[in-house]
Amino acid sequence: MDCNYLVWVAYSGLGNRILTMASAFLYALLTKRVLLVDGDKGTSDLFCEPFPETSWLLPSKFPIKQFRNFSNGSPESYGNMLKNKAIHSNPAFLYLHLVHDYGDYDKLFFCEDNQNYLRTIPWLILKSDNYFVPSLFLIPAYQEELTRLFPQRDSVFHHLGRYLFHPSNVVWGMITRYYDSYLARADERLGIQIRVFDHEPGPFQHVLDQVLACTLKENLLPETNSQQPIISTRNSRSKAVLITSLNSGYYEKFRNMYWEHPTKNGEIISFHQPSHEEHQSSDKKMHNMKAWAEIYLLSLSDVMVTSAWSTFGYVAQGLSGLKPWLLFKPENRTAPDPPCRQVLSMEPCFHAPPFYDCKTKRGADTGKLVPHVGHCEDMNWGLKLVDQNEW
Repeated sequence: MDCNYLVWVAYSGLGNRILTMASAFLYALLTKRVLLVDGDKGTSDLFCEPFPETSWLLPSKFPIKQFRNFSNGSPESYGNMLKNKAIHSNPAFLYLHLVHDYGDYDKLFFCEDNQNYLRTIPWLILKSDNYFVPSLFLIPAYQEELTRLFPQRDSVFHHLGRYLFHPSNVVWGMITRYYDSYLARADERLGIQIRVFDHEPGPFQHVLDQVLACTLKENLLPETNSQQPIISTRNSRSKAVLITSLNSGYYEKFRNMYWEHPTKNGEIISFHQPSHEEHQSSDKKMHNMKAWAEIYLLSLSDVMVTSAWSTFGYVAQGLSGLKPWLLFKPENRTAPDPPCRQVLSMEPCFHAPPFYDCKTKRGADTGKLVPHVGHCEDMNWGLKLVDQNEW
């Protein structure tokens, strides 16, 4: 009874889960809680235990059996209790609904007055699909501790991710076998992550055009020469390109393009795609293992290109410590111009932040309250942490 606890609920796709676990861990640190992780969706198959001689997995005998079914309509949620004026002292637990569909009362979680009340609750159960760390930096009570923990503000997920997320032995075997076979001997490794938010499988010509325009414009890939053959020598520089996508079509088109035509600079380019699952299947064990292995392989790149809005890409860039080239989200199936830009910060984007100033109790642009929390490059309403010197 001397401890307070935070229970993280497994929810949404793998990228979202990793980002929310990191967010939950940081919140637990700030509030002196023990983090317990729901082992659903294969959590124990994906990650090694990060804390020596103990376990972060929620015990199977946890008495609140329905916690995975809590939602924005659950009477146990803190937001609904506030809305219905049903707050009372000393409840056994509260449910925190921080999913993208959360309401105005749920968002009061990010206000200091509400945090003062939540500190009195021994058990908090949290479900989210958001990297909500940027809004923790807006709560005055936590700012001093966060400054001590992260003097470089744009490295929060990099440190949390490296500390928490270690691939299980099975996944680590997949990573090392692939890396040693296809990537290790190249002079440079370029990672390209292609995520298309479309109901049709693709591949789409406008996406291929966009990726090609970005990689050529930023000199990430060399131009090909269709006029005269250039003979590569054994001393030619080699570049291994790792492509991650649900679809194999982009990999095949790139591979064929550089197979059929030599590069103008004589560089040897090889393309590799570990898997092409066609559809996201977040509840399947092997699907998640492959996804985690590919995220980690991407993070071993020297240079990276990622897709807008993709939590898969956010995790890879955070683990790597790189500032990737971000592919802007296409509109009306047209390649955007410019096709990409390098991000200012390797931090993930908080996709659904509250627009509310807790001091004035009115709506506000939370991306303008402090210098180190701004708006995302790929989602102008989202929030992300930046280093003040680069903003």
